[in-house]
Amino acid sequence: MKTQISKTDPIYYQDASSLAELIRSRELSPVEVVKAHLERIEALNPDINAIVTVAGNALQVAKDAEAAIMRGDKIGPLHGVPFTVKDSIDTANVLTQRGSPIFKGRTPEQDATSVARMKSAGGILLAKTNLPEFSYWIESDNLLSGRSNNPWDLSRTPGGSSGGESAAIAAGMSPLGLGTDLAISVRGPAAQTGIVSLKASHGSVPMTGIWPREPRRFWHVGPMARSIRDLKLAFSILSGPDGHDAFASSTVRCDADTSDSAARKLRIGWMVGPGFGPVDPEVVNTVKAAADALKNLGLSVEQVNIPALERDFALDVFNKLHVMEMKEAFRIATAGRSEDELYKMAKTMLSLPDTSMKDYIEAEQAAERIRDGFAEYFQKYDVLLTHVLPIPAHEHGVSEFVIDGQQVDATYLQGATVPLNIAGLPGIAMRFGTSKEGLPIAVQLVGSWLAESTILNVASLLESVSQVNNLHPIA
Repeated sequence: MKTQISKTDPIYYQDASSLAELIRSRELSPVEVVKAHLERIEALNPDINAIVTVAGNALQVAKDAEAAIMRGDKIGPLHGVPFTVKDSIDTANVLTQRGSPIFKGRTPEQDATSVARMKSAGGILLAKTNLPEFSYWIESDNLLSGRSNNPWDLSRTPGGSSGGESAAIAAGMSPLGLGTDLAISVRGPAAQTGIVSLKASHGSVPMTGIWPREPRRFWHVGPMARSIRDLKLAFSILSGPDGHDAFASSTVRCDADTSDSAARKLRIGWMVGPGFGPVDPEVVNTVKAAADALKNLGLSVEQVNIPALERDFALDVFNKLHVMEMKEAFRIATAGRSEDELYKMAKTMLSLPDTSMKDYIEAEQAAERIRDGFAEYFQKYDVLLTHVLPIPAHEHGVSEFVIDGQQVDATYLQGATVPLNIAGLPGIAMRFGTSKEGLPIAVQLVGSWLAESTILNVASLLESVSQVNNLHPIA
């Protein structure tokens, strides 16, 4: 299996695992690594606008980490490695403003559980990254810190809601980061910028210290990176109960046998619909290419369908369920504030009619049917391979698309991602192709509940034969 990241790459394009190895062996110092990323931010961020706040103590923490290495102290798996964090995730003594003038200047006293765990593993908080207002849209734009741009093409979006995080990692401003995901928000941005991300099973990683505190039954926090091995490492650090988030209460894992020989016997189903909405032929071909690659590696692969997704369109179900819940969170956050402080999605959300009780109950029943449909699927298969987005990264501000001859609104970009949030299933986004315009195209690997290791190992196999591993948008 070929190495994902070459040690001949510049410091800012090394993955986190390589940086940790080089720091442990004293081939690099934490100070060198942090300085390289700060210089990268200074050079590129004015055009990309992925970083909204740089942690003022990052260099001092790096010096302390270097001193620990020189003393021979016991160190963690991310010792001396910088990481970035989406600006909806609390960071002690570092601004966390949630993309809104309402929270301008907000500085938490405590780290979110996920941030604290990254720091405990030796990671160095480098910066906070941009997002849409309240983490709520598929583009990262707001009144407080403006719009983030895709490093592959500045006229296009890096996605949302973790678009600043995806752009920062893709451009070499960060090797590793944390995003959140309500319906698409770590997987979509990863797909649009050519990096990798993991939305773990619901509750695997505590949401403590992340807006909104409630409701959070569809929300996830997860790692974003440039290699699958970094996702594995980060997930091992982030997962597990914290005694505060009741959804994060289980330590049980439910993986298939993924030893090297057993992995070749895993059963993979692939699909691009029906049940997800229209998909661009370039994206369809990328999913097919990934299915063929896994088959060539010796896995059992066949095309499938999931009838439950055809009966109940997950995006419609999700919209009926979460509108009432999120509207209340928005009302609380914006109470007593001027309308001038609100951006597009807050205004849109607050203007939507409430879901009727009849529709809400019917949507709850549909959600259960979707979960049951996935449960039935995973009785026969270990992994589902599909697309992340129906199209590559799009231009800024587009509200309607023609996809494979069908006109749809922008919410349809979530067609293949939102079912996992309804069901609470884990999913990985990873690049496996390139559009005719030179933009990344990603695939999504979906596992059964609490089976993260299964999809991480299959993703590693797919990564080993990928022809797009070491492509970067900016030299």
